[in-house]
Amino acid sequence: MSDKLPPTLFQLPFIRCLVMGRASVAIFALVTGYVNSLGPLKRSRAGNVDAALSGIAKSAFRRFGRFMIPAMVATTLSWLTCQFGAYNVAHFADSQWIRDTSPVPSSSFAGAFYDLFRNLGTTWIDGFNTYDRIQWTLTYLLYGSMMTYLSLFALVYVKPRWRMAIVAGMFYFKWKSGDALVGFNIFCGMFLAEASIDPDVASFVAAHPYLQAIGSATLIILGLFCCSYPEENPEWARWSAKLLDLGHWIFPHNVEFARYYPGMGADMVATGIMFNATAKTILSHRFLCWMVLTWVLFGSSVRPPQGNDQNGNQLPPGWLPLANPWIVTFAIPLFYAFVYRVAGLWAQYVDPWCTNVTQRFENMVFREDAKVDKPLLLS
Repeated sequence: MSDKLPPTLFQLPFIRCLVMGRASVAIFALVTGYVNSLGPLKRSRAGNVDAALSGIAKSAFRRFGRFMIPAMVATTLSWLTCQFGAYNVAHFADSQWIRDTSPVPSSSFAGAFYDLFRNLGTTWIDGFNTYDRIQWTLTYLLYGSMMTYLSLFALVYVKPRWRMAIVAGMFYFKWKSGDALVGFNIFCGMFLAEASIDPDVASFVAAHPYLQAIGSATLIILGLFCCSYPEENPEWARWSAKLLDLGHWIFPHNVEFARYYPGMGADMVATGIMFNATAKTILSHRFLCWMVLTWVLFGSSVRPPQGNDQNGNQLPPGWLPLANPWIVTFAIPLFYAFVYRVAGLWAQYVDPWCTNVTQRFENMVFREDAKVDKPLLLS
């Protein structure tokens, strides 16, 4: 697409949400604020403040292990895969993003281990990980978790109505301060967690079913539309140009609209889903990455000639084109089925192992009166 060419299918609003990643980071931040605060808020409302404070302290300690250990496992597996050359085809794929996110094997045996341990550290120092580029988000999400626990610690004695007002104020503060990547999404998640267990909110929603249906559907549609905002050149399409103009009115000055719109859209979608039982049922259905798909899509292609032509002129970079369209048509669904199966195995085996490791370390360093009998799945 350009300012003179029409958009392709995946550049259209709503459809482009399938291939955009910025809204996903906002959703993870929102879920972090929601899940981490739900338990302490329930205990606080029940008057069990001591248990809420104890849970906040233990959850904050566990959070480092719950983030770092799975990330280390994923990095090590990707590192091992890389050293055996499994990413080699991806280096010549006709996709800039695939080439940029595919690591190359180390030059020596000792260098391979040096690269592994270096990346295990840089993931948390500067967010860079050669073997799993997506892990740049982990430092921000860990920061969001700590921000959630600190806020809960400060607000656990506050009355629910005032707590909701303060969290809304923190949302506004993060909005105005430019923290669109994590900040206001964290406090949106906290606000939704409080609203989800508030009896007055539940009574109001139950008493206005038509308003609930219309309002939730409107929020979901508008949220997906906002999530569609392009990262670059929004002026090329009329719909995104309108959003660009609107952003100058509703967003703070000198902020990145491509962060604010997906964040705002993710918050709207989550709010709409929370008050819509049908949407929650659909999204909780079981049927509702990378290396294997690259091999299938590009492995059967022939790379164009490299170097110079017969006249001595430098040839352009010859990247592998996509394979036969029929292969692509069948490969992508099969790949996603494979990914979901691997994700299920990870949840079944790797996550419990990481939880047990964290629990053992907790039992080793915690005082006797602070130990728990069994690990908590979500904390």
